[in-house]
Amino acid sequence: MNNYDSLLLKNQLCFPLYAVSKEIIKKYKPALDRLDLTYTQYITMMAMWEYEKLTVKELGEKLFLDSGTLTPVLKKLESKGYILRQRSPQDERSVIITITGEGMLLRERALDVPREMAGCVSLGSDEAMQLYMILYKILGQVVSEESPA
Repeated sequence: MNNYDSLLLKNQLCFPLYAVSKEIIKKYKPALDRLDLTYTQYITMMAMWEYEKLTVKELGEKLFLDSGTLTPVLKKLESKGYILRQRSPQDERSVIITITGEGMLLRERALDVPREMAGCVSLGSDEAMQLYMILYKILGQVVSEESPA
C-alpha cells in the first residue's frame, strides 16, 4: 500500500454513492418528463403531497436542501400552479408553502413513477431495506456533523 492508495476511486465510499445517485436520477427522467418535472421538483412535490403546508425552512430540512437551491424550484412550481408561497403573518422572514388543488391533481398523474422506478434496481426486499437503513444512517451522521454544537 502506497501513500496514494487513499486517492484511488476504488477506495472511495463517496464515489459509488455519487455515481449510483446520478444514474438512478437519470432513470427517473423519462417518467418525470411526462409530468414536466425535474427530479428536485418531484421530491419537493412528494413532500408537499405528504405535508400540504410547510415553511421553506421545514421543507429544506426534509429534503436536505438549502434555501438557495430550493427557492428557484419553488418559484418554478408556483409558476406551474402547484404550490403557493406566502409570507407568514406571524413572522415576515418565514415563507409558507401550500399545495394547491392543481398540485394535488398532479399526485394522481405521478402514481406510476414509483412502480416504474422500482424495476430499475434489482434488490430483494431485505437488501432494499438494509440499503435504505444504511443510507439514512449515513445521512444522519453527515447532517449531524454539519450542525453547529
